[in-house]
Amino acid sequence: MKKIVSVLLGILMIFSFSYTVKADSNKDVSVSAEAYVLYCADNGKIISSKNENKRMKPASTTKVMTSLIALEEASSSNKKVKFTKEMIAEGSSMYLKVGEVVTLKDLAAGMMMASGNDAANAAALTIAGSSEKFSKRMNERALQIGMKNTHFITPSGLDDDNHYSTAYDMALLMSYALENEEFSKLTSQKSATVSFIEPQSKKSTYSNHNRLLSLYEYCIGGKTGYTMAAGRCLVSAAKKDGLTLVCVTMNDRNDWNDHIALYNYGFDKYSYYETDDSKFCADIPCVGGESDIVTVMGEKNSSIVILSEDKDKVKRKVYADSFIYAPVKKNESVGRVDYLIDGKVVESINLVAVNEINSKKENKNIFTIIKDLFTYG
Repeated sequence: MKKIVSVLLGILMIFSFSYTVKADSNKDVSVSAEAYVLYCADNGKIISSKNENKRMKPASTTKVMTSLIALEEASSSNKKVKFTKEMIAEGSSMYLKVGEVVTLKDLAAGMMMASGNDAANAAALTIAGSSEKFSKRMNERALQIGMKNTHFITPSGLDDDNHYSTAYDMALLMSYALENEEFSKLTSQKSATVSFIEPQSKKSTYSNHNRLLSLYEYCIGGKTGYTMAAGRCLVSAAKKDGLTLVCVTMNDRNDWNDHIALYNYGFDKYSYYETDDSKFCADIPCVGGESDIVTVMGEKNSSIVILSEDKDKVKRKVYADSFIYAPVKKNESVGRVDYLIDGKVVESINLVAVNEINSKKENKNIFTIIKDLFTYG
């Protein structure tokens, strides 16, 4: 049952909300990577890192970008791709043969499962006409995402002096890519089967190189990478109890164990909650309106990332006037909800009007208005 909001709005109610998660030196976890980052996808903060902005060779983790673009292109026009000689590539492969025909979505599967360099080349040439034009598109997208220390040259991730990224930038990319439903679904699969358009009789099943999907129960996807120059690279994501973390290691001989250790550290130290602000509902008296009350509610629900040890310290305080003058527009801000930890405001959510309230057509004199105020007081 909704309650009239007045002095009662000043009462504190226990809830939870996010606050800035600072980078941690992470003395509790030993990581052998030359560079790494443990990143919270829910609030965009670094939990732990080392050399996170050092420019390094990303190897086949590059295919996170290539496959994402291929899937986006496939969603609007899933082109048929006829494999040609110029699409042949050295290194890891989904073993396409000249003359075979697949879809862009199939190429994305070949990249994310088998790390097919042939699939990456085929996607780049089909979408942009050349590797150079496709790399330009990759770099434009990287800038949009905020990858300030990244420059792509090859769609597959084969080494080039001007092909580089950082652990932090790759974490941004993985977090961004997970927002794409098709990518999120594909990267979580342990295998994928491709039914060829030509020859129609051919069907191939590709296993995912990302062993974390089997080694770590909370893993929801990722991409491996390796060249002699880059060493072992791994981009992965994990989700536990609503909290999504992304881990990136570069030049790491112990990457599987390092990712598991970092995830265990992150999930132990931080917790995720979801406020139900959109269900917070109250009636505030309306003066001079066609309705005597204005129903207000929280503008949105909010994601919460908080130190696990602070989960009982968070309080919620609601602010709103004891009455509102008409007219009131729908979704107009009429107050706020503050979230505090140890008395410090860490987040604010607007209270908004649920419906539009027009002014009454009849004119009221000052004495009637004063009478209304005392009536609602």
